[in-house]
Amino acid sequence: MLIGKRIKEARLAKGMSQQALGDLLNVSKVSVCGYETGTRTPTLETFLDLIEVLDLEPSYVLGIETSVVSEEGEPYGAKMAKEDFEILNELKNHRSLYNQLCENPKRTVDIIAKKMEK
Repeated sequence: MLIGKRIKEARLAKGMSQQALGDLLNVSKVSVCGYETGTRTPTLETFLDLIEVLDLEPSYVLGIETSVVSEEGEPYGAKMAKEDFEILNELKNHRSLYNQLCENPKRTVDIIAKKMEK
């Protein structure tokens, strides 16, 4: 969903409708909507056209723009989406929840998901 969110934000920032973007990419408005909602995945060719038309960095669209490991100011290793990094930082403010997630992530997320369904 992160990819779709970033595509939509960039499209709106350029003042484009889904139809206008679709016309530039030679795909339908329905396809653009699918990319934004995460129900469709663009082909590699369409993805390359998409990042060119919207003037985006591939790493940003894919959510891998934040280095999470660095040494003496030099980033290396894994990268993650800025939003994922913000989620982790916010979780650390809730020590008990953070500890539960560290001990048993699947069970804890399942509990949270069930509570949100109510």
